Amino acid sequence: MKRYLPVVWLLVAHAVQAQVCPLNSNWSLGNLTHWEAYTGNNAGGNGLSAIHEVYDSSVAAPTGTLGNDAIYEYNLAGTIGIQILSTPGTDPYGGFAMIPKINGYQYTNVILLGSTAVTVKGGGGSGPAGGGNAGGTSGAGPSGGYVRGVSYRINVPAGPISEPYTMTYAYAMVLENGSHGSNEQPLFSATLTTNDSVINCASPKYFLPTLGDVNQQGTTSILDSALAGSEGFFLSPLPSPNASPQGPQHRDVWAKGWTEVTFDLSPYRGQQVVLNFETDNCVPGGHFAYSYVALRNVCGGLLISGVTATCAGNTVIYSVPALTGAAYQWGVPAGWSVLSGIDSNILQVKAGSNPGVIIANERNSCANLTASLNVTSAVPTVAGAVSGGIEVCAGTNVTDLTESGNRGSILGWVASTDGVDWTALNDTTPEYTARDLAVTTVYRVLVRNGQACAIDSSVGTTMLVDPQTVGGRLAPSDLSFCLGQNQDILLQLIGETGSPVDWQSSADGVSWTSFSPADTARGYSLFGLMASSEYRVIVQSGLCPADTSSAARVTFVNIPFARAVTDPVDTVICYGTTANLKAVISIGTNYSWTNAGSLTDQGNGVIGGLPYIITPTAAPKSTVDYVLKVENAGCPNLLLDTIAVRVLPPIVVDAGNDTLVVTGEPLSLHASAVDPTAPGGDSFTWSPVVGLNNPTIFDPTAILSAGTDSVRYFVTATSPDGCTGVGNMLVKVFKTGPDIFVPNAFTPGGASNAIFRPLGAGISSLAFFRIYNRLGQLVYSTATLGDGWDGRVNGRLADSGTFVWVVQGTTYAGQTVYHKGTMVLVR
Repeated sequence: MKRYLPVVWLLVAHAVQAQVCPLNSNWSLGNLTHWEAYTGNNAGGNGLSAIHEVYDSSVAAPTGTLGNDAIYEYNLAGTIGIQILSTPGTDPYGGFAMIPKINGYQYTNVILLGSTAVTVKGGGGSGPAGGGNAGGTSGAGPSGGYVRGVSYRINVPAGPISEPYTMTYAYAMVLENGSHGSNEQPLFSATLTTNDSVINCASPKYFLPTLGDVNQQGTTSILDSALAGSEGFFLSPLPSPNASPQGPQHRDVWAKGWTEVTFDLSPYRGQQVVLNFETDNCVPGGHFAYSYVALRNVCGGLLISGVTATCAGNTVIYSVPALTGAAYQWGVPAGWSVLSGIDSNILQVKAGSNPGVIIANERNSCANLTASLNVTSAVPTVAGAVSGGIEVCAGTNVTDLTESGNRGSILGWVASTDGVDWTALNDTTPEYTARDLAVTTVYRVLVRNGQACAIDSSVGTTMLVDPQTVGGRLAPSDLSFCLGQNQDILLQLIGETGSPVDWQSSADGVSWTSFSPADTARGYSLFGLMASSEYRVIVQSGLCPADTSSAARVTFVNIPFARAVTDPVDTVICYGTTANLKAVISIGTNYSWTNAGSLTDQGNGVIGGLPYIITPTAAPKSTVDYVLKVENAGCPNLLLDTIAVRVLPPIVVDAGNDTLVVTGEPLSLHASAVDPTAPGGDSFTWSPVVGLNNPTIFDPTAILSAGTDSVRYFVTATSPDGCTGVGNMLVKVFKTGPDIFVPNAFTPGGASNAIFRPLGAGISSLAFFRIYNRLGQLVYSTATLGDGWDGRVNGRLADSGTFVWVVQGTTYAGQTVYHKGTMVLVR
């Protein structure tokens, strides 16, 4: 919408400097000095009649703009409608920065025009302010939206028209959709005028488009969301903070992020133009609008934003401020390719290897701007490789490493001892000297060809560093060896750094003889020794000098070593059974057993004559090792012989619960066994066989005659290993038919009759057993045969009195038995 400020405005004089921007045109002073401002209400429609309050640039705050950084909405004290922003923040509805960086240019000050305050028909303004304004309400006012705007009179410097004099502004806005005709929707406009004429090509309007226009105060238009989206608008996730006159469905808020626009004033050299920014709520009222505007402090023509040095193959973006309704043309150096944006103000290219010039031209009906930017391009980095890595011994060492095959400058050497963490070395030459390394280290070189190309690391080289050799020691360091000894004669190398090269022996500890062939094992078993001797090991770590271990002395004792043979070597027995052991001692004077507590007939430990035979019986409850220790007097070393007895876990057999049956009624028995060694693989045998149809299966059927009062059945489970387990159950025989018997009294907590339960004769299952107090409240219930009530209700013993019970069960023949009655609880 077109705005003209009153003739009382004062012109702002500026020095005529060809490309200098007008003073404070970008609000760099942090206030509105040199700007005119106005506020109003558009109840009568958009136009000059909507302006009600004017703030002159020659007057100080609060009635003028000199030094003024905030102006309140028209007739709405407490809600700011125009303000200067210098502190970064984020708009709550649009999510964009309130002070932007666009096309590589960082703005520092922004003007905010508007708030979320609204007017409604017949009332005043209300609602919290948007974009940092404080909300509030004021007295009665007309319907129609708030109007606020600012203007600057620009004295365009004199000079040739062929030399561009540009101004560039950026805008972002938040508009509430009023569902009105387009001419009544909230809007933001930028207007450029000269000699009371509008320069149309530099005077755009931005509003939410609708699909059709309606009469004044109309609310039936539908937002053209597709067109709005194509124009950069998006729906805010936040609804309007104000109650809509048309109901909650009319509370949608739309935002448009920062967009940069430029215009050329060179056709008006030596003349005065007026730049005006305005934000209006909807004409009927009830829907808000606010906008942000930022101005560049550069007026010297079109500028291309983007890097001047890049790397071949990189994707690079160049941009220029947009020109309203413009056509765009770009030029790129030879070998560069355009990826997108050839017809827009933002160009995406893939850089080639040639330097050259990026050229941009944008042209509309009142401007034709061209800019160029010299660019260079380097070929991609080639990292090359480091050579020279060798194997060295830790300590004093010196090795020269060389980088070669690289394209680009060496930024530095790096080293790592684990391949994860790298340490920078202060060296940018192609040669590096590695000194006095203590651990294995990998070296690489960081290379980059020009500032724009990526840094790459070379193929590394490894300095394999062997730790200093440590000979270690032999254990045991001192031992005896009896004549014919054949066990416990191992010498073991421990504490060494490096690998065994060979073993050596010596009769006097001075002259040493190497083994032939060489022995590189870390352990050595003595055998056939007939004289005392010493042993040691030669150890070497990589390329480091060899070292010898400490020596071990072996003293020969000319007394025969004890000798015995045991049987069995090891054995397996069932739980609860025994194992017969045997030992035949051919050399020895005494002996002993470990774990003797589970042995019988193990002897008294004294060998009366040779050969000496021992036949103990082992009865362990769990797996155990029995160790026979035999001593031959005069030899300090004992013969140790082990017999391992593994005990299989017990077989736990469940024959079922004790039960009651009636004469001639079939009773199904069911046995199960828990056998970890043979789950599901055991066989079963029942005894006695009285009344059983098959005593060799796990689930026989029993039919007992009237001549039998009771039978206790035993069932034996036998595993494939021959181990057994036994379970049993008692069956009592009633001479009556199948029935459920319930006592008529019980005494909880007593020595007998302390549990009140039903007794089922010939009953296979219980459907329910329930007990009620005299008020009809359920105090106990079960469906398990054998369970009963202990007389407690909620953890406390019930009072004495009469209780009602009901019970139902099923006989083995499938018949239902039901009874009910009363019983007396006695204390």
